[in-house]
Amino acid sequence: MKATIVIGHKNPDTDSICSAICYAALKHSLTGGDYLPCRAGEINGETEYVLKTFGVEAPMLIESIEPRISDVPFRKIGGISQEISLKRAWEHMRDHNIQTVPILTDRRKIKGILTLGDQAHFYMEDQDASALSKANTPYKNIADTLQGEVVVGDPEECFSSGKVVVAAANPDVMEDYIDEGDLVLLGNRYESQLCAIEMKAGCIVIGLGAKLSKTIKKIAEESGCTIIVSPLDTYTCAKLINQAVPVGHIMRKGNIITFNLDDLVSEVKTEVSKKRIRYFPILDNEGGYVGLISQRNLLNVERQKVIMVDHNEKGQAVDGVRSAEVIEVIDHHRIDSVETMNPIYFRNQPLGCTATIIAMMYRENNLDIPKTIAGLLCSAILSDTLMFRSPTCTPLDRSTANMLADIAEIEITEHATAMFNAGSRLGKKTPDEIFHIDCKQFGADGATVTVSQVTSVSRRELEKVKAKMLPYMESLLPNSGSDMLFMMLTNIIEESTELLFVGQGSKTVVLSAFDAEPTDTSVVLPGVVSRKKQVLGPLIQAIENM
Repeated sequence: MKATIVIGHKNPDTDSICSAICYAALKHSLTGGDYLPCRAGEINGETEYVLKTFGVEAPMLIESIEPRISDVPFRKIGGISQEISLKRAWEHMRDHNIQTVPILTDRRKIKGILTLGDQAHFYMEDQDASALSKANTPYKNIADTLQGEVVVGDPEECFSSGKVVVAAANPDVMEDYIDEGDLVLLGNRYESQLCAIEMKAGCIVIGLGAKLSKTIKKIAEESGCTIIVSPLDTYTCAKLINQAVPVGHIMRKGNIITFNLDDLVSEVKTEVSKKRIRYFPILDNEGGYVGLISQRNLLNVERQKVIMVDHNEKGQAVDGVRSAEVIEVIDHHRIDSVETMNPIYFRNQPLGCTATIIAMMYRENNLDIPKTIAGLLCSAILSDTLMFRSPTCTPLDRSTANMLADIAEIEITEHATAMFNAGSRLGKKTPDEIFHIDCKQFGADGATVTVSQVTSVSRRELEKVKAKMLPYMESLLPNSGSDMLFMMLTNIIEESTELLFVGQGSKTVVLSAFDAEPTDTSVVLPGVVSRKKQVLGPLIQAIENM
């Protein structure tokens, strides 16, 4: 069973990261299950400071949870070498109940593919008597196929010229149709064996397990003639001998369709549906063979279980969430149209921070809050409420933060100031990095808007940011997927925001949403620090009233 992913929204803030870590820890304490905190984007400076302060590693970055081939229970069946016989290849396929087998190099690279159809085609074709030599068949393959052994000669050498001859006639007649280098199937008649060797046969196969005379053995050694002794009768030897051909002779070498462990299941399904092939080889990231996958395997994909924290809108969720199984949502934002296959645990409270909810759940379950968890949860509350300055902050947020600060042994004002300073180092960041520090996209009445927010304790720093952000927003708009872009430059100390805006109709929306006089590209909003409560709602209402 795979671990359940606990993850926040894209462009994660401190609440999103800390809530994922702390809720994963809470779920593990309550259930003993495996819960993995993850993130859907890069960590900002403020969050990095918080994690470093409390000695916590950043959650694993996941850009998409759409299932990949590595999530599919494919068949981990080994491949075969190009030197082995068709007989052994058939046994391998029979034992594993497969119709396709990859031919591999010593380094697990695919050299070819062999199917049951390829074998049937080879057997049903009218193979001439030189099929074995054309395939350069090793004598060890012939001996193995005929359940015998090489008693004279080198098993590693190959039958590479001549034809297969069944010596059923008298020795004086055999001389007319045995050529130099031929492979001769015969019985225990001394005269026939001697005749074949004298005619310079490359190999003789003696059936019925006949005892080999010392004389014949010595003459064969001197003549360079290989001798194979088999317990089978001549008819059976003649029937089976073509199965000694090495698979490399008939394998398919070109246009081999393979898939990689990282390939998306949805894309593989589309490709597989177009082919009349049962099994496809799977390769690792180094191109090495790891197993076979069938169309049936693709129907048995285990959906990734996901717990969404600090968001419930699919547009803000990690890519691929629609193919996952969302089992819980813990959030404090507006409720979007969430669709799930089954009933889920959904907790949404009008509080300033998701971390407040998680702290409450620790208490509700009579669990002590560890010092590190308390520090992370307290930091998240201070971040989301801008140290209790945001109108979204409730008395419960404040009292919870104070309780957590006592457990974590931190002084709130000092810690919050250090956090904000760490997050306000915007001078060395590019406009693209700044815009996406905390950026969310929303839908309203058929329109799509993106609202970004950066905070600082320095008016001068925000003025420098403004100078480079407006040109960037203009260049970003055509390929952003949004009709309008807004950016909040929030001064935590002065408790005010300058809202930048670009996009057709954006100024009209701002005029309708706020009781303030905008310029062509921005408006100053005293007392506004919360995107969720003070900016997003008025913007959406203004758009819907247009």
